[in-house]
Amino acid sequence: MLRVVILISGQGSNLRAFLDSCAEGTIPATVVAVGADVDVSGLDHARHYDIPTFVEPLESGGDRDAWGTRLGDRIAEFTPDLVILSGFQRLVPPAFVRRFAPMLLNTHPAYLPEFPGAHAVRDAVEAGVTETGATVIVVDNGVDTGPILAQRRVSLIDGDTESTVHERIKIVERELLADVVRDLADRETAIEEN
Repeated sequence: MLRVVILISGQGSNLRAFLDSCAEGTIPATVVAVGADVDVSGLDHARHYDIPTFVEPLESGGDRDAWGTRLGDRIAEFTPDLVILSGFQRLVPPAFVRRFAPMLLNTHPAYLPEFPGAHAVRDAVEAGVTETGATVIVVDNGVDTGPILAQRRVSLIDGDTESTVHERIKIVERELLADVVRDLADRETAIEEN
């Protein structure tokens, strides 16, 4: 069983699906803590399962490197095998990446390298593409540029909005993340150091 810490920045719908799957025994992992950069409603999903939570804010204009060290120290208290950024809306500093890589994953709501960045779904809808997707990557120091572990296409349908597309992407993100974590736990996937 992999020990996992998950970082979120919002409602945590993907977190909830992951926690439910762990509880059902379909993902061989134990979520040992859930953290956030702000006090968000998504932390309640962890509390529902009596999983420890923490908030490590980055103050406006604050020192990102110092914040990264504090965040890393909070995570390290739980001795995770894997850290997952699931809707975490902060870029983590290079020292943080070095500390946890390569077992530092991110889910992204696009078929990378298409539409990197914080507004991937909106960008895809505004571009008028017929397909976007979902991707699980190893976090590096770029913006959504790390090695791709899994990805799948998601079609856009006439009349789609950012919200409707994002809801379909979330379903695929959840499936991909579960598959990657299963493979890591079964040692079917090895993540190489960069």
